[in-house]
Amino acid sequence: MARAETTSRTRPHTPLVIFILGAMTAIGPLSIDTYLPALPQLARDLSTGPSQAQLTLSACLFGLGLGQVITGPLSDSLGRKVPLVLGLAGYALASLLCALAPSVTALTILRAVQGATGAAGVVIANAIVRDLHSGAAAARFFSTLMLVTGLAPILAPILGAQILQLGSWRVVFVVLAIVGALLALAVSFGLQETLPLGRRKPLGIGRTLATFARLVRDPVFAGYALANGLCTAGMFAYISGYPFVIQGIYGLSPQAFSLMFGLNAVGLIALSQLNGRLVERYSPQRLLQTAMGVSLLAAAALAISVWLDLGLLGVVLPVLVFISSLGVINPNTAALALSGHPEAAGSASALLGLARFLLGSLTSPLVGVAGPDTAVPFALVITACVLLASIAVAMTSGQRALASEQHM
Repeated sequence: MARAETTSRTRPHTPLVIFILGAMTAIGPLSIDTYLPALPQLARDLSTGPSQAQLTLSACLFGLGLGQVITGPLSDSLGRKVPLVLGLAGYALASLLCALAPSVTALTILRAVQGATGAAGVVIANAIVRDLHSGAAAARFFSTLMLVTGLAPILAPILGAQILQLGSWRVVFVVLAIVGALLALAVSFGLQETLPLGRRKPLGIGRTLATFARLVRDPVFAGYALANGLCTAGMFAYISGYPFVIQGIYGLSPQAFSLMFGLNAVGLIALSQLNGRLVERYSPQRLLQTAMGVSLLAAAALAISVWLDLGLLGVVLPVLVFISSLGVINPNTAALALSGHPEAAGSASALLGLARFLLGSLTSPLVGVAGPDTAVPFALVITACVLLASIAVAMTSGQRALASEQHM
């Protein structure tokens, strides 16, 4: 059993394939972070308030979650390549229409469509990894993808700021449309189909719902998917709240914030690459449990520092440790959640993505509920996410160990 979990069923991947899959998983950060610097200008241009402008961001998150639930089962039935190309082409078209939106209402609707179509890249990239790898091999490959994915939060805000030097917020969406079109071409000519005809499942709403129900009832899948979603929700809370904490409360410049944001992303990338090496020696479960312990300590330190007002370093250092730990937590929770269901990798990946973006869309607004002058909600939301994820990992590891004993 242990050996089966660590097998790889593929030839070596070319750098182009790794880059394409990594870029697809980065569609979410690109769609969100590139757009952030344009929000104030967008609100002025469309004669609307900050809350309405932020709603366009939530709409994209909602679309990213919902689209995965639709596209994942489609890819289990039709294969990976066709739904992926169609989704990326739809993302390019929706992004172009966003650039032409006449009102904030139209933009909100189009952003949901943009997220739903872009979700094909996220969910099918994960399913392709599961088609080809399992266990430690999957965790190692997810870590490799994070080398590409982790660059998106660093480069996207910089890219968005530079685009605004050249034109209005509408140009941001033109650039995203170009990215979507290039990815559709890259998939068409650079990726092979990974789901053979013999492993495809008939398409039907009843069958799809039954598959979802079976996955949710699996305590191992549900536990690791929940832990992955909660930690990602903590990261979304960080993304939405950290700019206001660093600049609004501690008075640092946008340039200083960008430096700290980039440093955190470098930590995330570094730990993900270290994880890719460590899974050669240690099991994904052991690495995950260790990383969750470190993350929980960092979150607790953040909450205590903010509560006692210990200053800037009391925020920056725990946040750096928390974000870096996700480089170990996210690849291993994803690999462990997907390890038991090769026959429904698309559907399983869809539920994994839904948990991420649904929980992320719920936690992001909470970090500012007490106003712009306190970081307490920011710290408490992150701590709550990590604590609940730690409980989910502990309970799921126990379930996994019990199941292993029963099969002996």
